Amino acid sequence: MTQMNAPVPPLVGLPADTFLRGPHIFHGAGDKYVRSVALAAGATPVIIPALGDLLALPQLVSRFDGIVMTGSVSNVHPTRYGVEPTPEAEPHDEARDATSLDLIRICLDQGVPLFVICRGIQELNVALGGTLQSEVQDLPGRFDHREIKHDDMDTRYAAMHKVTLAPGGVLASILGTGEIDVNSLHRQAISRVAPDLQVEATAVDGTVEAVSVKGAKAFALGVQWHPEYKVMDNPDSVKIFAAFGEAVAAHALQRTRASPKLVQAGGV
Repeated sequence: MTQMNAPVPPLVGLPADTFLRGPHIFHGAGDKYVRSVALAAGATPVIIPALGDLLALPQLVSRFDGIVMTGSVSNVHPTRYGVEPTPEAEPHDEARDATSLDLIRICLDQGVPLFVICRGIQELNVALGGTLQSEVQDLPGRFDHREIKHDDMDTRYAAMHKVTLAPGGVLASILGTGEIDVNSLHRQAISRVAPDLQVEATAVDGTVEAVSVKGAKAFALGVQWHPEYKVMDNPDSVKIFAAFGEAVAAHALQRTRASPKLVQAGGV
């Protein structure tokens, strides 16, 4: 089969963070996220700029077969879930907030497969009416879930604690087990779970580690840890991305069948 006749891979959108390089604003996403979509989900990653209302998001989402909400160094701005901002909750990326929260709602409304990671699970909870807790390590009885400061990235992303999966849940079904080891690189987490979310996994200290969307039209799963890091080296991560990839492929097939056929000019 020639490249021209080869099937078009499914398209997966990933929201961009905004950041400064000198006086200039850039939009971008981490390599490990886009790479994991290509390697483990079998899709073509496309970065969505954080332009908020400048984007026609419903029309844009309709062109994608999946959305991955990435982790980030920034936190969702507290005013998005009814809390006064404090320095402890910084840094923020309000341009991403203005894009991602609507992107999530539209994605769920249209039935586009959705997989959210770290900041993404927090965005999902806020988008559906939940709240967040900053500085989890300061709460009584909670672990320190923050990233280990180390020059070696494998050390930073090493498994730090176990999570227990909800019996009969979406994640337990994907992984075929009741407990897994995960890495931990966050200081903010879900506080009040949004009404439309189902808890899929928790840490021993009670921190919500995974959720799914109740009654979702398509795959809609979120995790607090980072399965995208060296995804192909971790069997659990491969299973999660593969499940997302299957949903993405199914959506792509459905979208292709629903699209009107192009008629060649001058044809009979």
